[in-house]
Amino acid sequence: MTTESDILRRLFDIGRSLVTELDPEAVLRRILAEARELTGARYVALGVLNEERTELDRLLTLGIDTNQRRAIGDPPRGRGVLGVLIANPKPLRLAHVGSHPQSYGFPPGHPPMDSFLGVPIQIHGEVWGNLYLAEKQGASEFTDDDQLAVTLLADLAATAIGNARAHERSEQRRVALEQAIRGLEVARDIADAVGAADATGAAGELDRILELVVQRCCALVQAHGVMIMLREGSEFVVVASAGHVGDVNGRRMPVAGSTAGAVLERRIAERFDDVEQQLGVAPELLGVPDARTALLVPIVHTGEGLGVLAAFDRGTAAGPFTDSDERLLRTFAASVANAVIVSRSVKADRLRAAVEAADAERARWARELHDQTLQALAGLRIGLSRALRGDDPAVYASVTRQAIEDIDAEIANLRAMIADLRPSALDSLGLDAALSALIDRRRNDGLVIESEVQLPDCLDGTTTAAQALETAVYRVVQEALTNIVKHARASRVRMKITSEEGDLLLEISDDGVGFDTKAVTSGFGLAGMRERVFLLGGSLLMDSTEAGSTLRARLPCRRLTQTP
Repeated sequence: MTTESDILRRLFDIGRSLVTELDPEAVLRRILAEARELTGARYVALGVLNEERTELDRLLTLGIDTNQRRAIGDPPRGRGVLGVLIANPKPLRLAHVGSHPQSYGFPPGHPPMDSFLGVPIQIHGEVWGNLYLAEKQGASEFTDDDQLAVTLLADLAATAIGNARAHERSEQRRVALEQAIRGLEVARDIADAVGAADATGAAGELDRILELVVQRCCALVQAHGVMIMLREGSEFVVVASAGHVGDVNGRRMPVAGSTAGAVLERRIAERFDDVEQQLGVAPELLGVPDARTALLVPIVHTGEGLGVLAAFDRGTAAGPFTDSDERLLRTFAASVANAVIVSRSVKADRLRAAVEAADAERARWARELHDQTLQALAGLRIGLSRALRGDDPAVYASVTRQAIEDIDAEIANLRAMIADLRPSALDSLGLDAALSALIDRRRNDGLVIESEVQLPDCLDGTTTAAQALETAVYRVVQEALTNIVKHARASRVRMKITSEEGDLLLEISDDGVGFDTKAVTSGFGLAGMRERVFLLGGSLLMDSTEAGSTLRARLPCRRLTQTP
């Protein structure tokens, strides 16, 4: 026989174990089981009230199997006897539940219930829910001891539920804080990458930045797949993807008639719980044939719609995306917009620099031909004309000999120009020998040149990329030495070529008069040098003082060797 002391001892053990349970769902299941154990009830239910405390928002049951639950249909909302406790939160004990004036009876398929005990659960003075017990086994109705035990259990349950909810909120805040910190770290990494591309003019970095965005986004939002679709005219083009997404990079789809197009047009993010029906584009086309949910965020910059950032299926259960997920994706979309705009700006600057460099190159060769070749040919014509008008054979012979010498000199000048236009020594001798020949020619101009050349292994001249790099190095050295001879009034030059961490490093310094690098004129050819270096993904810096100038260039040799 169970005594009052046994019940109290049991309640003490229950309370001690309940307060250590931090999972709210586990607490609720434990309360149901303990209520049935304490009272011998066949059926136990725990109803959770809505925020307005007007009806049941949720009902957990114990004792009703799956078939019975299916036969009953929709769970009760708190009318009839169940509603009595909502309106008047005090213990209610009935020998025959059907005899109560507010009893509505039971729906078809509901198991028969006669005896009833209901007790409210109050947390911090507010009714949170109710415990309902029915059909006491072994007796016709619930007793005073049952009511006391369940009332004490309800008090213990209130404390345990309050603790578990507080822990859950704390855990949610911790997770949200960690997610926010990770989001800030990701935003910083992306901003650093965009800033680096802006500073160096590396337009080719856009692909790397977009890959970084989709990878970090996929991990942070816990999506099964993430992709970036940029708009090109009337089509979207998939430019980056991560997660469980097929090989879709480069795939195109129409903007018109698609949900992504509508999202971009309205500039408002949208969430979808039925991808196949709502997306407007076959999921197979996007490489996510089994996707169920999606979140699409527009990529916009100063009112211009650039594309859409799309995430599919959140978490292991492929559940719906949250407000927090949407905020994160909007941040990522803003980073993508910045990266795209920076890339466009760099490309425009490069095109402008390429045109300016080509114009400067043409102007230079025009000056060379005018100042040297055309002037010499004009002098040659005058001399020959004078010889034709004279009758003295000796004068004629002398003019003819001079004309031959002038022609030989101009042939040499033209050959030198042709060599500058196309350094054939690179093809026949390689970069090291071609640089040595170039330096020897400049030494004939009176310069003392110290050179230290240690070319990296990637410069083997066997690939298109290696040949492009060799040509760029040769042209930069050639232009730098030409500038020193023409403008610097220097006597000594030091040139050094080394390799470091897969990059080729070039440094050329002189002891000339220096110049203002910010106000440099087109005659110095710096635009052409920078363009050659930037086109290969490198960087070029120019420092100049009254004591001389130093040019430093870094070219990514390792990256080029990966290009066939």
